Amino acid sequence: MEEKVRLLVQKLTKENKTISTMESCTGGALVNSITNIEGASNILKFSAVTYSNEFKIKMGVDENIINKYSVYSANTANEMSKNISQFTNSNYGIGITGKLNRVDKNNLYGDDNKVYISIYDKDNNKYYNYDIIVSKKSRNENKNLVVNLIIEELLKII
Repeated sequence: MEEKVRLLVQKLTKENKTISTMESCTGGALVNSITNIEGASNILKFSAVTYSNEFKIKMGVDENIINKYSVYSANTANEMSKNISQFTNSNYGIGITGKLNRVDKNNLYGDDNKVYISIYDKDNNKYYNYDIIVSKKSRNENKNLVVNLIIEELLKII
């Protein structure tokens, strides 16, 4: 996967594009994979890990969207991706929310072991939405599945 991330950083650099992330269930795994690559500071503006609804809302996610669709939804992922892109004036915003191998007693709605991903392309005001069922035993393996999917899709979009 490291080679794909390196290619992503190179591609964004060549296109003079930037990226920001708002991650929940992946806990910063995406931004970690990006910052492991030399030159990441050219393309990465900001990253937020918003585990709680409170901080998703503080970062601009509409509380009504969370209440209507659940924190675990494509709608919330879209709010995350667009708001982080706008907050940082990045060309691309990534929003990730979902459940990895656990029941969330504070948010009982939403499918278990399903992750919602939104890539927001600010320049074209367009969302790219994906969801993935994560079925590995460890959280780390599931995070890697999600990150790999995002990197592959970003490489297609850019």
